[in-house]
Amino acid sequence: MNRKTLVLPAVVGLLASALAACGGAGDGGDDDAITVGTTDRFATSPEIPAPFDPAYAYDAGSWNVVRQTVQTLMAAPRGGGEPEPDAAEKCGFTDTGNERYECTLRKDLKFADDEPLTAADVKFSIERVRDLKIKDPSGSAGMVSNVDAIETEGDRSVVFHLKSPDATFPYKLATPIAGIVSSEHYAKNKLRDGFDLDGSGPYTAKQEVKGNTLVKTTFSKNPNYKGVLKPKNDKVEMRTYESADAMGEALKSGDLDMMTRTMSPEQIKQLDADPGSNIELVETPGLEIRYLGFNTDATTVKSKAVRQAMAQLVDRGALAAGVYGDAAEPLYSLVPATITGHTNSFFNRYKDPSAAKARTLLQRADITTPVKLTLHYTTDHYGPGTKKEFQLLQKQLNGSGLFDVSIKGTEWNTFRPAEQKGAYDVYGMGWFPDFPDADNFLTPFLDKDNILGSPYVNPTINDELLPHSRREADRLTASKSIKKVQDIVAEDVPVLPLWQGKQYIAARDDITGVEWALNSSSNLQLWELGRGVSG
Repeated sequence: MNRKTLVLPAVVGLLASALAACGGAGDGGDDDAITVGTTDRFATSPEIPAPFDPAYAYDAGSWNVVRQTVQTLMAAPRGGGEPEPDAAEKCGFTDTGNERYECTLRKDLKFADDEPLTAADVKFSIERVRDLKIKDPSGSAGMVSNVDAIETEGDRSVVFHLKSPDATFPYKLATPIAGIVSSEHYAKNKLRDGFDLDGSGPYTAKQEVKGNTLVKTTFSKNPNYKGVLKPKNDKVEMRTYESADAMGEALKSGDLDMMTRTMSPEQIKQLDADPGSNIELVETPGLEIRYLGFNTDATTVKSKAVRQAMAQLVDRGALAAGVYGDAAEPLYSLVPATITGHTNSFFNRYKDPSAAKARTLLQRADITTPVKLTLHYTTDHYGPGTKKEFQLLQKQLNGSGLFDVSIKGTEWNTFRPAEQKGAYDVYGMGWFPDFPDADNFLTPFLDKDNILGSPYVNPTINDELLPHSRREADRLTASKSIKKVQDIVAEDVPVLPLWQGKQYIAARDDITGVEWALNSSSNLQLWELGRGVSG
């Protein structure tokens, strides 16, 4: 059996059908839970009080829990493309300017606790996210900030009036930020502290917590769910591991059926070469990016010349290959290479790494060298390769003689709030898109209320180019504006893109649907998993 699979939709469709015929996915009953491992760690704290509240949660790990339980009006289709109705029966723009969006709910929708789900709940949920009293600095409210008013008619009709045209709005309604919750469980002006979550999605969730840390979430099939998704199992257990190595050992021993984010580069390489008995490594297309962010008001990097010099020095090819091997490739824009509108703006401007060119940039700006900087990174959020990545960045910058760089790692629960408050001059971040459109690789970082808390503002980008691109339903037509934004970013360097990653899942070979378990936006789709017959 081929132990490494590059997913091709036509092939995997046939493969999934064949495997399903071999052994009933979900036939094992409640006691036959599929076990899934992750190194994502969730802990409550004063800075992060509500990891799974849709009005607060805004990272890939949290969303992978929330989206299993909280339903949205729209959902990403299995093979990618435009979102399709989920809680809604139908949705669409009803004007020519992409400013009025109407949805009709499915009949007789219910939350998991049997309470009716109506248009009033949709209105409550999205207005709740937008409410300034619970607006979180992570930037989640920005996804629905363009909603001017919401009207309901009866129990099934919802109309969104937008402040400005936004052809990407249907994609936003497919994200957990637009998740539908009940006012019985979620207060209008207060976050739901802790790990509890309720909704009308394909599963209910039960958490096992030790201290303030989540250990395990058990997802059980929700009999009240009505939507486009077709769960192929009755129960999934998601278990959190301290390290990628511990997660890998659990898979090999049979304690786990599948492991997802985040495997180490060494694990991926080893599993590719020799996965062992009854284990498959599956590679799927991904849109994950990594980048350096800058506090452009900080003294050390306030000068554009310093940021440009760093862009001139970083060797992305050596960084990607040296740390992640075949699992990453150089990225020369915030917009990944596979997204419509991508252009290699940073390469076009800086070409190959050059200490001589970097020195000239600094000399012209009268910057004294070496420039002393600290690069901050998180130790426990983006995988075990992060430390090695920052050690190599440090070596590249210091090797030029133009920088005196130190590095410092911090746990995510401390790192993220500190970064948002501007405590770090330079810091490493990753991005898993909310939806696969170029706008979602630009607006979150460049908007006035951006997710980084960055003070950088460019009126041409914010007032002209991005709004113009969102008016265009044809995203190819929007590319002209999108490319101009990327060129400005390469000139000003408020962020510095580093690499784009691939996605990998390792699973036992009796688990079906693995090829669909992660979509291109790194959304975990547990409903696709089933249990078949081991090869």
